[in-house]
Amino acid sequence: MLIRLLLLFTVVPLVELWLLLRIGSLLGAAPTVGLVLATGIAGAWLARREGTHAWRAVREGIAAGRPPARELLEALLVLLAGIVLVTPGVLTDAAGLALLVRPARRGIAAWLQRRIAATLDVRIVRPGADGGGDAPGGSSGEDGPAGGRRVIDL
Repeated sequence: MLIRLLLLFTVVPLVELWLLLRIGSLLGAAPTVGLVLATGIAGAWLARREGTHAWRAVREGIAAGRPPARELLEALLVLLAGIVLVTPGVLTDAAGLALLVRPARRGIAAWLQRRIAATLDVRIVRPGADGGGDAPGGSSGEDGPAGGRRVIDL
């Protein structure tokens, strides 16, 4: 994990800087700055629009009485898109804009949901449903049935 964070916070900014310098040498300084500003403004507008849509889907899922897992993941991805769009750079802008495209975001959310489900066993526990009367608690701290997976009682 430390290696990934090191790469994220050192290699990505270096690649971003290199790309901005290359684009600046091809287009000039003013068009490059304009490009960064335009993608930031467009990204902020799209993030607001898609964020509103994502939170509406979360509220509708809750109102319908179903856990809005996929909708929450999509809302978090929109938030992440907004964060990376604020940072200047070509790669981060491309990643942020990709996260704001609904089909791409839904695919990424589905992939994340599968990854999370593969590492966790999540059980919905209702008070009194098992006869024990235990209220839902956070992590039970037990190893799951699939060999070392965490069990989370909701």
